[in-house]
Amino acid sequence: MLTLAEVEKLARAAHAAQRDKAGRPYSEHLAAVAEGVRARGGSEEQIAAAWLHDSVEDKALTRAWLEGAELPPSVKEMVLAVTKVPGEELASYTARILATPGALLVKEADLAHNANPARLAVLDEATRIRLTRKYATVRALLGLTDTYKDSV
Repeated sequence: MLTLAEVEKLARAAHAAQRDKAGRPYSEHLAAVAEGVRARGGSEEQIAAAWLHDSVEDKALTRAWLEGAELPPSVKEMVLAVTKVPGEELASYTARILATPGALLVKEADLAHNANPARLAVLDEATRIRLTRKYATVRALLGLTDTYKDSV
């Protein structure tokens, strides 16, 4: 099995050329989500899933790679649970997260970092408003009704 350090290294390398909406290295987001999971009491498997949470969706790694990776089945299941499928209804996406053990904590940490006011502040107003609404909708569908809360 891949160690947590190996998963981190792999995720950083896979996303090395990617930037977030503010132009920052995408690995900063991955690190923040992994730390958010850790700070919320997540397991090593949830932290590994946090490092990989956008890898398939962003095509940094393939689904075939994930399926063949030396990772516990639960890590693979969590990564696929939080991976959006093109054209998928939001209700279906959030139901899959809720049905997958451990995935909700990964998504909660992801949403917390995405909704970080400092992170959103550097975006143009239209994008900031659109994303704030989007994240609030997803949080509500997941039953995460508290306001922005991040530990990093």
